[in-house]
Amino acid sequence: MFERDRLYTTRRAFLGQYAGSLGGLALAHLLAEDKTRCQAADTPLPRPRAKSVICLFQHGGPSQMDLFDPKPELTRWHGKPHPGRLEVHCDKQAGNLLGSPFRFERHGRSGLEFSELLPHTASIADNLTVVRSMTTESVDHESALRLIHTGKFQAGRPVFGSWVVYGLGTENQNMPAYVVLSDPGGLPVDGTRNWSSGWLPATYQGTPFRSVSAPVLNLEMPKGVTPGARVNQLRFLEELNQAHLSSHPGQSELEARIRNYEVAARMQTAVPEALDLSGESAATHRLYGLDRPETKEYGARCLLARRLVERGVRFVQLFLSGQPWDTHSKNAETLKGLCARTDQPSAALVLDLKQRGLLDSTIVLWTGEFGRLPVSQGTDGRDHNRHAFSLWLAGGGFKGGYVHGKTDEFGYQAVQDEVTVHDLQATLLHGLGLDHRRLTYPHDGRADSLTDVDVTKANVVSSLLV
Repeated sequence: MFERDRLYTTRRAFLGQYAGSLGGLALAHLLAEDKTRCQAADTPLPRPRAKSVICLFQHGGPSQMDLFDPKPELTRWHGKPHPGRLEVHCDKQAGNLLGSPFRFERHGRSGLEFSELLPHTASIADNLTVVRSMTTESVDHESALRLIHTGKFQAGRPVFGSWVVYGLGTENQNMPAYVVLSDPGGLPVDGTRNWSSGWLPATYQGTPFRSVSAPVLNLEMPKGVTPGARVNQLRFLEELNQAHLSSHPGQSELEARIRNYEVAARMQTAVPEALDLSGESAATHRLYGLDRPETKEYGARCLLARRLVERGVRFVQLFLSGQPWDTHSKNAETLKGLCARTDQPSAALVLDLKQRGLLDSTIVLWTGEFGRLPVSQGTDGRDHNRHAFSLWLAGGGFKGGYVHGKTDEFGYQAVQDEVTVHDLQATLLHGLGLDHRRLTYPHDGRADSLTDVDVTKANVVSSLLV
């Protein structure tokens, strides 16, 4: 008994002295087994083309009629009252119809139309699936964010990336399977809930990497510690951990925490190499806009996303600080700045993945949580709109050069081939070889899922896929 107590005390002392270099990291996505959890042996899904996802998330709600959904009739009606009823988020600020000041042109062999604000995205038109008929259920930012990330309004549910990692596991034992490339300017609206594993085991939550300074806090070797001493420390820690685990059999949370530290130790070598852009060619730096101040930061993160999926990371997500696409005022001016920052790097990511043979196995998703209204808010702003928004996808078995769906003459409401947030989630999982109806986890006495088909309706939109 004395020896066991002394072991526990020594362990506490050891962790107190040394574990600061590894603590605080939610890095163990490795409990996910490589075997897909959703497939029954008697009804297998077709072999998927995609095995990873890069999500370029645009907080705030990008304006569809200024970027992806040209509306000549809206331009002709500019300044006149909307002839029908609108659901307006801020009633007293609803104005007349606001035409887009930006030109649209057709691009590529497919003839997809894009705003003049997106010349680089337009240049990859033949690689893109543009969905113009997206709808959601909320005009509130936080609720809409939770819907598109977790399938429901409620906080505390697992996000899409966590479900993907739970279903598919990891391909690289030295890296987390779900990485978040955060904005150095700060957290997005709804903060860390955007990459939370909710009630799934914590091993499936997103791991934030920073694109400046130390990519992962507390990962570097402590000052004054030699590599040889570090090996001895970690070996000793492993012995203590195994002794502690053997005295507490069957505790999965303890096992997971020990694995967290093991992954963190391996990451000390793997992460710096993966995030080192110095070995990339000058041409690649120019492709992503790293030579231009307006695109350098976002371009670096897009390039990091490519390097991460190249090394087997399953799910990579980029966020922007706050909700910059929330253009309640100065809509046109704000869009110019945001597109100047994100257009070139986003298109470069698709081009780079394609030339390296990675686009077929990687789904790239560019989306916000909802769209904007066709009427003005104040003099030059647009309010929230849940009845229509646009997004684009590339790679991973999605059709290139394809426009799906249609909105009314002013871009207010989806009127043809509507795609709900739940349909999108079901289709993305299908593209990864996962069945949204069977990818479940026990919660509150029932088998819950991302699309929760017992409560919501979700369908795979097969027309988006090749």
